[in-house]
Amino acid sequence: MVKIAIFAGGCFWCMVRPFDETPGIKQVISGYTGGHTVNPTYEQVKAHLTGHTEAIKIVYDPAIISYSDLIALYWQQTDPTDAMGQFQDRGDNYRPIIFVADNYERKIAEDSRHALATSGRFDQPIVTKIEAIQPFYPAEPEHQEFYKHHPQRYQEEIAKRKKFTKNNWRQVESVN
Repeated sequence: MVKIAIFAGGCFWCMVRPFDETPGIKQVISGYTGGHTVNPTYEQVKAHLTGHTEAIKIVYDPAIISYSDLIALYWQQTDPTDAMGQFQDRGDNYRPIIFVADNYERKIAEDSRHALATSGRFDQPIVTKIEAIQPFYPAEPEHQEFYKHHPQRYQEEIAKRKKFTKNNWRQVESVN
C-alpha cells in the first residue's frame, strides 16, 4: 500500500531531492495545486495567473516512513516564517503549505506546527498554512527530477535554502 502527501515549500525544483533520496519514498512529482485553473502551465503559474503554488506530490510507503517523518523532513526544507515565498523565490506561487488528506494528517501537521512554534527555534511566528488537498497537476516533463538533469542550476537554486537550513537546523543533519 502507498499513500500520497503534498507539500508546497517554494521552488519545486528545490523540494524534490531531499524526499526523493529518503527511504520509503516511491516517487516525487513536481506540480501545481491550490489554484483555480485546470491543467495550468509553468508559465501561467509563474505569471500568477492561476492561484496555484508550486508543490510536490510524494508517493510513499507508510510501512517504511510515517507521515510524521515526512512532515519533519518538510520543515527542514522550508522557511516556515515566510508566508509569501521561500528564499529567493517570491510570490503566492511559492507559499509554504502542507496539504492534508484527512483529519489524521491535519492533526499530525497541526501538532507538528505547534511544536515548532513553541520550540523557540524561530524568532518570528510560524506561518505555514495547512489546507485540504486540492487537485494536483503534474508539471511539464522538464521540471521533473530537475536536480538530476540540471545539477549546476540546481546547486545555484538551493544556495540560499542550504544556508538557511544550516543556520536554523544545525542539530538536524541536512539532506540537501
